[in-house]
Amino acid sequence: MKRFYTLLVMLSIAVGAVAQELENITQPDIAPSLPSLTPNEARKQRGFTSDTNFVPKGQWIFGGTASYSQHTNNDFKLAIIENINSEGYTLNVSPMLAYAPWKNMAVGIRFGYGRTMLALDDGALSFGEGDTAININVDYYHKVKHTFTGSLFWRPYIPLGQSNRFAIFAEVQLNLSGSQTKLVAENGTVDGYADYRGTYSSSFGGSIALQPGIVAFVTNNTALELSIGVFGIGFEKTKQIKNQVEKGEVKSSNMNFRVNLLSIGFGVSFYL
Repeated sequence: MKRFYTLLVMLSIAVGAVAQELENITQPDIAPSLPSLTPNEARKQRGFTSDTNFVPKGQWIFGGTASYSQHTNNDFKLAIIENINSEGYTLNVSPMLAYAPWKNMAVGIRFGYGRTMLALDDGALSFGEGDTAININVDYYHKVKHTFTGSLFWRPYIPLGQSNRFAIFAEVQLNLSGSQTKLVAENGTVDGYADYRGTYSSSFGGSIALQPGIVAFVTNNTALELSIGVFGIGFEKTKQIKNQVEKGEVKSSNMNFRVNLLSIGFGVSFYL
């Protein structure tokens, strides 16, 4: 009889354990419903907004870029171009001033000036050899170009993680530009004297561009910036007059969505 009661107790315990296990399987946990996210909360989860105060509200930003290059060629040969005698230089200056009306977001203006000079005194372009050779000589070609630009831009910053030293940005620009070009070139000889032609041209254009980049602070107030253009829509109109007599005009427009290696910019900014 004692063994019977013991077996009955053990059987009751086993049945209770099995019933509890079945209850856990047949009654899954019901997670509490999550509240819907607002658009700002969704953007924050994707990382487009950050609690990191990378650029505080009310901060002024001053900076810019500058570059200069010069060349001199004496009887230089480049591929099929021979006897190159020339000199020239390129100068570009672009200061920038911005203000942060909101945290991690800045608006500002940028001005630019560029000057290019090329003085080609001699050069020969040769194709082929012997009797079938084609030779084109340039004896005098001088060109000076001035370029002026003005830009309005909006720049949101996205800090990398919780860092206060590194961030990426996507700068949207509205650009206006103008240029003047003066060209003097030899146009052969007339009655034993060299004949020259002079051409003056002026142009005006505008564009909307997107230029992402990265900024890194090297001190508390000084940062280095690297950016590159990836998108742009623009137009340009050029008027030309030759020898103060002949006139011409060119209108052009363009749109591109690609990495523009010619628009790579490196500069220094001061956050005050």
